[in-house]
Amino acid sequence: MQMSLIHESITEAIREAVQAIGGNKALGALMFPDLPVDQAAGRVRDCLNPDRREHFTPEQLVMIARLAKAAGNSSIMEYLALDLGYLKPVAVEPEDEIARLQREFVQATKSLHNMASRIETITATAAMRRVA
Repeated sequence: MQMSLIHESITEAIREAVQAIGGNKALGALMFPDLPVDQAAGRVRDCLNPDRREHFTPEQLVMIARLAKAAGNSSIMEYLALDLGYLKPVAVEPEDEIARLQREFVQATKSLHNMASRIETITATAAMRRVA
């Protein structure tokens, strides 16, 4: 499936995300597991129809965006960024985040070690001055 570069509406971006997830039936089965698959797919279709009363909740939109991201699609995030005047979003992979946090942890540990050494030096110098 060819991804659009620019979407005319948020609904169009959501439609693309739904297709990336596997379509109305696949999303419906995940989003409404208590309903028969065809009925769940119909509910998704209704939510994508601006002329219908049914709409996705904010939590459901986040779920769709997460599922689409897992499928390699960022149409919702890209639409929001463009529409709201932000730079195109860049996904952060969990491994990258872990590596960044580990680097920050090592640096923070070094800083704490340096502070402890300075405290010991200052304390020792002050103690020697009192003795002298």
